[in-house]
This record gives sequence, C-alpha cells and structure tokens, in this order.
Amino acid sequence: MATTKWGGRRLAGILVLAAVALAAGLYWFQPWKLWQDDTVREALPAAAPAGGPSPTSSAAPKTVAEGTFISHEHATTGTVKLIRLPDGSHTLRLENLDTSNGPDLRVLITDAPVKEGTAGWTVFDDGKHLSLGKLKGNKGDQNYEIPATVNPAEYSSVSVWCDRFDVSFGAAALKAV
Repeated sequence: MATTKWGGRRLAGILVLAAVALAAGLYWFQPWKLWQDDTVREALPAAAPAGGPSPTSSAAPKTVAEGTFISHEHATTGTVKLIRLPDGSHTLRLENLDTSNGPDLRVLITDAPVKEGTAGWTVFDDGKHLSLGKLKGNKGDQNYEIPATVNPAEYSSVSVWCDRFDVSFGAAALKAV
C-alpha cells in the first residue's frame, strides 16, 4: 500500500512540474504571436506645424539615408529611411515592413555591418547601438523618433531585434542618399 501512495505523489509531482514548465515555455516563447499580425500605417511626420506656413520644397522632409531589409532569423522585407525633418530633427521610417511577430521586438540603430546568413544574426548589440523602442507592428509603415542628442551619422544599420533571444529578425544597411 505504501508503494501506491508514493507512486501517486510522484505522478502528481511530475504533472505539476510539467504544467509549470509548459506555462513558463509558453510565456517565454509566445508561439501564438507567429499567427498574429499587427499592421501599422503611420504617415510621414508633418513637414510644418499645423497652422504654420505650407511646406515648400526646401521645407519638406528629406531622406538622407536608406536601405533594404535582408532576412535573418525570420523572413523580413521592406525599406528603411533616415529622414531629416524641416526642424532639423531625424526620424527613422520603416516602409512596407513585413516580418514575423515575436516577443519583445525592438528597432535598433547600430554601427554593426549587415551580414547575410547566420553570421549576421547576433552582431547588432555588440558595438554601438540604440533602441528606438518597441516595434509598433510587424507589418506596414511606421516612424521612430531619433533623440536630438543622437548623431545619426554614427549609425550605419537598422535591425528588427528580438531582445528576448538576442537575435535579429532582419536588418538593413543605411546608405547615404
């Protein structure tokens, strides 16, 4: 009888541990995000303040660098533009972005070179890098303000970065226009 009592407790303990491990795995990996798309359609920031003078060609936003995404850990397409606004501030714009959703995705600007294949998956947080914030959506057009204290010329690439697993979903080299 004692063997049956201990066998039942052991089975219950194993089931509890399995349930805890499953819950932790689901929280950590968030696999349901692979089937969820968040589409964002932000317009380019205004060229002039509301009620101000209408923008002229010299007062319009200007693309100073751009690049095309390559895939890393997940298939990623779209373009990235570094735009100088009429007030001298800079915005990073992702256009036609299409990547997988995932846990804790961020937009990084970095000084790392963009490399194809697995050699480029983990380099973007090695050197100089700055998170511009959480990825607003895994599809569409979106803008990320670059802080005034940051010199955008010091950064040469952009990555859609999974902070949870320290891996790039996709990246683009910025080339001056």
